Amino acid sequence: MASNTIEMPTDAELLQAQADLWRHSLYYLTSMGLRCAVELEIPTTIHHLGGVTSLPDLMSALSLPSVKMPFLGRLMRVLVTSGVFAADNSESGEELYRLTPLSRVLVHGVVADEHHSQKYFVLGVTSPHYTEAALGLADWFKKDTEPPVPSPFEDRYGVPLFDEKTALLDKELDDVVNKGLAAHDNLGIATILRECGDIFKGVESLTDCCGGDGTTARALVKAYPHLKCTVLDLPKVIEKAPAHDVIDFVAGDLFHTVPPSQAVMLKLVLHFWSDEDCVKILSQCRKAIPSREEGGKVIIIEIVVEPSLGPIMFEAQLLFDMLMMVNTRGGQRDEKHWRELFMQAGFTEYKIVKKLGARSVIEVYP
Repeated sequence: MASNTIEMPTDAELLQAQADLWRHSLYYLTSMGLRCAVELEIPTTIHHLGGVTSLPDLMSALSLPSVKMPFLGRLMRVLVTSGVFAADNSESGEELYRLTPLSRVLVHGVVADEHHSQKYFVLGVTSPHYTEAALGLADWFKKDTEPPVPSPFEDRYGVPLFDEKTALLDKELDDVVNKGLAAHDNLGIATILRECGDIFKGVESLTDCCGGDGTTARALVKAYPHLKCTVLDLPKVIEKAPAHDVIDFVAGDLFHTVPPSQAVMLKLVLHFWSDEDCVKILSQCRKAIPSREEGGKVIIIEIVVEPSLGPIMFEAQLLFDMLMMVNTRGGQRDEKHWRELFMQAGFTEYKIVKKLGARSVIEVYP
C-alpha cells in the first residue's frame, strides 16, 4: 500500500544529496565541455605549444575573440577538475595548463607509433544522434516490442548504427563513428602485445575478424614476422585498406564464414551484438580453427564487467554498457555471461589471460 509519508534525511544527508543531484544531473555538461575542447582542438594546440600554456597564449593560438577569455577559463577549470587537463601556477602566479594522459590521446594530426587519436570517438559518442537516442530512453522502455528488440537509436532513426544504412541517415555521422570506432579499437594494441604477447607465440596463422584497415594485423606481423595474418571485414572496409606484402585482406561476413587459421581474434567485436548473434559468430570461429591439441583457439579482447577493478574502471564499464544499450543490440558482459555464450557456441574451456584496464584478454578453446 502506498504511503503518503517519506523518511526525511538528516540536514547533512540532505545537503549531500543536493550536491550529488547537481553532479548527476549536470554530468552531461562535462561531456559537452570535452566535446567543445576537441572541436576547438585544445589538446592538439597545447601539444603544439610545447605541452604547457597560459590562458592568454591558448586564446591567441586558438584565434578566439579576446572577449571570450573569461569563459574559456571557466571551461578549462571544469576540464582540469575532471582530469582532462592539469593546471599549475607559474612563478608569477599565472595558471598554466598542461596535457594529461587523457588529453594526450586526444591530440590529433600527430603521426607516432602507438598513437591513435580519440578525437572522433569523442565526437561520435557526444553527437546529437547519440544524445537524442538517449533522451528517448523512457519512451523506448514503455514500448512493447517483439524480439529482437531494436536499440533506442534504431527505434528512433529507423536504421541500425554501424550499418550500411547508417550513411543514408547521415553521411557525416557515419564517417565520424567509423573513424571513432577504428581509433577506439586500435588504441592499446601495443600494450596488449607487451603484456600478453605469449598468447601469439607458437601461433602460425591468425584471422583478425573485423580487422578494419589492418592496423592491428600490421602490429602483429611486425612483432611476430612468422605469423600469417588474414584480415576479415566487410567489402566496403576491405576496399579501402592499404595493401600489405604479408597480410591477406578478405572481404566477407563473419556470420557466414571465417577464413581458416590456427587462431581467430575478435577484438572489441562481440559487444556490438546480441547474445544470439554472438553465438552465431563464435560458432563460425570454432569451425575455422583446428582442435586445441593443434593449437586452435579464439582470442577475445573485450570488457569483462567486474566491480573488483575499482569504482572508476567499474563505472567506465557500466557507462560503456549503457552506450551499447542505447545505440546497438549488444552490451558488456560479466564472466558468467561470457561463459554461457562460449558453451552455447560449442567451446569447452576458456581462460581470462589478463585484465588490462577496463578490458580483458580471453582465450577460448574448442
